[in-house]
Amino acid sequence: MDNSFIKMLKALENDYKKLDMEVLYPDVQTTEVMLPMSDGVKLKTYVYYGKEVPEGSSLPVILQRSPYAHSMDIYQVHGKNLAQRGFVYILQFCRGTGQSEGEWEPNVNERQDGLETLHWLQSEPWVKNIGYWGDSYLASTGWFMADVVPSKVKGMYLGVYGTDRFTSVYSKGMFRHDVLTSWAMENAGYPVDSDYLESCRFMPHYKVDECLWGRKLPWYRQWITAPREDDAYWQQGFWKMLREIPSKVNIPLLITDAWYDHHLGSALKSYETLSWEAKKHTTLIVGCWNHYSENCIEWDEPQNLQNREVPIMIKWFRTLLMEDRIPESKVRTYIIGADEWKEYPEWPMPVKSQKKFYFNAGERAGSGKKLTLSESPAEPLSKTEFTYDPKNPVPSLGAESMLKSINKVGSMYQPEPGFREDVLSFISEPLEEEFSIAGKMRVYLQVSTDCDDTAFTAKVMEVRGDGKSVNIRSSITTIAADYPDKRYVSDGKSVHDEDSRKAMENREDTYTPGEIAEVCVEMWDIAWKLQKGSRIRVDISSSDFPQYSVHSNDAGIWSRQEKTRVAHQVIYCGGVYSSRLEIPVLNERS
Repeated sequence: MDNSFIKMLKALENDYKKLDMEVLYPDVQTTEVMLPMSDGVKLKTYVYYGKEVPEGSSLPVILQRSPYAHSMDIYQVHGKNLAQRGFVYILQFCRGTGQSEGEWEPNVNERQDGLETLHWLQSEPWVKNIGYWGDSYLASTGWFMADVVPSKVKGMYLGVYGTDRFTSVYSKGMFRHDVLTSWAMENAGYPVDSDYLESCRFMPHYKVDECLWGRKLPWYRQWITAPREDDAYWQQGFWKMLREIPSKVNIPLLITDAWYDHHLGSALKSYETLSWEAKKHTTLIVGCWNHYSENCIEWDEPQNLQNREVPIMIKWFRTLLMEDRIPESKVRTYIIGADEWKEYPEWPMPVKSQKKFYFNAGERAGSGKKLTLSESPAEPLSKTEFTYDPKNPVPSLGAESMLKSINKVGSMYQPEPGFREDVLSFISEPLEEEFSIAGKMRVYLQVSTDCDDTAFTAKVMEVRGDGKSVNIRSSITTIAADYPDKRYVSDGKSVHDEDSRKAMENREDTYTPGEIAEVCVEMWDIAWKLQKGSRIRVDISSSDFPQYSVHSNDAGIWSRQEKTRVAHQVIYCGGVYSSRLEIPVLNERS
């Protein structure tokens, strides 16, 4: 056990010691059960409870279901402390993990196994009521059954996970390697010793399991060969069922996530699609930390982060299970840059207005191109270019959707503007007043390329008073993902013009190299206070690796591509080509 893990366990113990909650049962007993499922498979189940609990008592139960046997030391801390305070803590390992029988296959058995476990608890007289608690995969095992739980289940605490799986796997057709490839390698069900980055780069990627990892992983191949949201894999069966579960839930939920967690986009969609019955008693908390609840703001040490989970969890379950009170709905979000929390009656956050910053690539005497952002549309037409080579991608630094490279996640100091020839940095004048971002920023780019398809990235930053840039949000898109609804014709007229629309009626729904098209880089929600005097910087490029897969610059399913080629990218500004950044501004008075 390394020092960092020991330190984490001590911090967890300290969280419990600080609770304003009496220790009722100092001595704790653990019972191990091999709980049989209907198909004969037995699941390893641990039951923690106070030794001095009076005979015949019925107690509140907190259940967790996990595939992570390596985290047993953490579960033991929870089991001991929860049992001391009057709960029964139950930990069950998913089939094929942690001494549970059966074959490990992620996701597909969790609904049935979880429900059978709940119905066992429902029938036990020592169970007063039940709360489910879990983060990440442990939250997924809760979501999988949240719509059909028995009557003793009073609520669920579900952290850093969402039910819209496609959102967690792809952004505009670009696969999230650092989350899903790394997770597949570490949870394949057998040791995978291959180099991680070599695995991410392997072409054709759909063969990486067999060629580098030693055997086929059918579930991973399904992920990487279904890059569109309307692919059948996401629109039927298990993932369709999961996506629809929130609309059928009728128990209170506590949903937590973080601005720099890779499940944020999916978690917010889950909240937005909750049934009315569930939403009126559900709390949504979005803080500023990474997947492991760690501060990930490199440039600040916030005093009000409130990133310890145990106090929040205990307070909620104490209200729900011990006091038999149903919590009211609440939305709380942390505002980065202000180090404060805001509370709203509902989600999304209230927006007062939209600020637009237009891209300009005009000439400046003696200095070549000057890439700027302005709140007024640029005139006249200008353009700027760069070359994108998939064999030399831009490395991810300051990201929101990474797991393996967790040290690159969060708001971090960024390199100087234009630090690579394939990165274009557009910078505004100093802001005349402060304002807070609330929601999804979008970058609309008018682009062309000499390839059949390609990717474009955008990273929005604040250049603070000391001149250093820190990232706020980033994302990626492809021409194929936005095509053909937002195309432009070669004479510069928008498809929204009548003549342009008629000119395109007979065109195929594939991009023609050299054609000008509009793409939208849509970013996940954020709450961020921009300071007066700061500048806004937007970096445009075509890669962000390994946060996202590297685009080969050929059309088609990315994981089946066998080669790459260089792309020559053009960004158009001014005139009818309104490349721009759109920022939703928080309504501070709501």
